[in-house]
Amino acid sequence: MMPIYKPSLRILIPLLLAATLSSQVSVGADAMVADSQNTPTVTVATVALGDLLARTHVSGTLVAKEEVLINPQIGGYEVQQILVDIGDTVKAGDVLVKLDARTLEAQLAQADADVVRAKANVRQAQSQIDSAKANLPQATTSLTRNQRLRSSGSIPTATLDDSQAAAGVAQAAFDSAKEGLNVAAAQLTQLQAQRDLAALNLSRATIKAPVGGIIAQRTAKQGAIASTGGEPMLKIIANGDIELEAEVVETALNGVQPGNQADISIAGAGNQTGKVRRVSPTVDPQTRLGLVRITLDKNPAIRSGGFADGWITVNKKQALMVPSTAVQSNTEGDAVTVVKDGVIEKRSIVAGILFDGKREVIKGLTAGETVLVRAGNFFRDGDLVKVARPVLDIPVGAAP
Repeated sequence: MMPIYKPSLRILIPLLLAATLSSQVSVGADAMVADSQNTPTVTVATVALGDLLARTHVSGTLVAKEEVLINPQIGGYEVQQILVDIGDTVKAGDVLVKLDARTLEAQLAQADADVVRAKANVRQAQSQIDSAKANLPQATTSLTRNQRLRSSGSIPTATLDDSQAAAGVAQAAFDSAKEGLNVAAAQLTQLQAQRDLAALNLSRATIKAPVGGIIAQRTAKQGAIASTGGEPMLKIIANGDIELEAEVVETALNGVQPGNQADISIAGAGNQTGKVRRVSPTVDPQTRLGLVRITLDKNPAIRSGGFADGWITVNKKQALMVPSTAVQSNTEGDAVTVVKDGVIEKRSIVAGILFDGKREVIKGLTAGETVLVRAGNFFRDGDLVKVARPVLDIPVGAAP
């Protein structure tokens, strides 16, 4: 029978300790590998200084900057000829419409004849004055001489009386001739005015463009009778200038000023730049919207009545900015998730204007710091993260 070997406790205890330590070392190494594999990878952006534009959205209708209505200034005459149509470009002074002017030409000819006759009457009245003026000195001299002779008793009283009567007649004839000249001159003035009116009416039979521009509307029809109280014959867009009459919400209207730059998108014509020309001093009490006129660069593709919308830049400044997705907002305010050396830090900030996918940071961050682009609500202070790429500015909409 073989003897049974029983190891002593001095030998067993060191062996048990060695086995236990070996097991602990193996488990710790596995845990470290697991922790490294579970650390989330994130995308960060650099807090940077950039141009910040404060903008207000607008939309509205394209309208003529200045619309000129063409109405006939004389009525009752037939439209004889229309020389323009919708879309035509005209210059100031171009003939647009001609009315039947035969009656007006006859009236002018009659007025011319009346003026000629009146001028002849004036000349005749002047001749009468000259004649009466020539007779007056002779009668006056004869009266003076007879008065001296009568005082010396050389002539009878009847002769003196005759001289006095002749002098009175000569003076009356002179005065009458002068009045006749005044009457003739007044008649000439009246007939000259009538002649000028006839000439003016004749000129109005030829309707001309008061300004250059584009014919936007035509209601005139050949053969129709012109009326001064009806619908305008034509409408002209003065100088072809089109602008946007845009609606702006009441709360943003005070920030808009004449001269502000606008970037407008026009249906069928693409993008267009312009400037605010006029801001309405009133707001519609029903819609709570105010009207703004935006002058646009000339473009033949822009048509009155079309729709357009865009943005008015009301302010431009340099500011610290982060992607808008990096800012978390709640009832307590705004915050971002700062990443420093792979460690998460929650930080409250004062956020400002939202522009082009970026958010202004007024207070709470400094240039060069890095923030989590998105999903900041899923992390807590002290969490470890790995940055997916070198720290840089992330374009708006970039994937993490």
